[in-house]
Amino acid sequence: MNSWDAGLAGLLVGTMGVSLLSNALVLLCLLHSADIRRQAPALFTLNLTCGNLLCTVVNMPLTLAGVVAQRQPAGDRLCRLAAFLDTFLAANSMLSMAALSIDRWVAVVFPLSYRAKMRLRDAALMVAYTWLHALAFPAAAVVLSWLGFHQLYASCTLCSRRPDERLRFAVFTGAFHALSFLLSFVVLCSTYFKVLKVARSHCRRIDVITMQTLVLLVDIHPSVRERCLEEQKRRRQRATKKISTFIGTFLVCFAPYVITRLVELSSAVPISSHWGVLSKCLAYSKAASDPFVYSLLRHQYRKSCKEILNRVLHRRSLRSSGLTGDSHSQNILPASE
Repeated sequence: MNSWDAGLAGLLVGTMGVSLLSNALVLLCLLHSADIRRQAPALFTLNLTCGNLLCTVVNMPLTLAGVVAQRQPAGDRLCRLAAFLDTFLAANSMLSMAALSIDRWVAVVFPLSYRAKMRLRDAALMVAYTWLHALAFPAAAVVLSWLGFHQLYASCTLCSRRPDERLRFAVFTGAFHALSFLLSFVVLCSTYFKVLKVARSHCRRIDVITMQTLVLLVDIHPSVRERCLEEQKRRRQRATKKISTFIGTFLVCFAPYVITRLVELSSAVPISSHWGVLSKCLAYSKAASDPFVYSLLRHQYRKSCKEILNRVLHRRSLRSSGLTGDSHSQNILPASE
């Protein structure tokens, strides 16, 4: 194994560790907080988190074994099962992000009717559609025998070894990425740009009120005025940064792999195996970044994490105080005898 392979293996191990810990923490927050579970986005987050964990414990280790061994890491049946999961989980992850963007759009554009438009039942129907949509392509690939080990990506995924099926497989691959990656990207852009438009209009209204207040308060201290103007600037940038993060992480993680899969269909462009594995690692890194982008950096999840940590520390302090009390009583008893 050369230095490139060692570096890719290290990247996979790091991605697996971060993904496992962060997604497990999101699940703990969902189990701990009833307030989070009562909200419709919790179903989308739960669906995304469970998919990320399944990818972390099944697909990533097999890809790591493929990178290290430079061959198929498991038997044909297990590899086909992993390829089925890889295809399903990739589409499910993308569509779950699209569902989360639709939820944000409804919450921001229709704030007064949000609870009526986005109930738990509606969220469950969206998750059910996501599953059916994501299951359609791997199910078709099973029938067509297009699942197996792909040497370019050192992983079990969509592949076809028969030259006479090249055109059919190219159409299938293009349709899969168009109805998963491209569709989700269009939904993300359309919903988040509408959210950004509403957020900027709200910022403009607040800015007008702020400037009118500053004009009326003639005796206000210059430092207070500067802080108000700085907060005004940060308010304008906050929504843009969040939306850029949502769309940016989606593109950075998935676009290289999708483009590589499409370019691979053309034999005129040779693709390095190192780049193929790296693009697959970038797609896997979405499972590690999702908990931070969509969950752990939000106020409710941070609050839940603090409560879990305080509960663990409180139990440890009670246990240590109990052990100290027991040892103290044991030391007293011989002396009294």
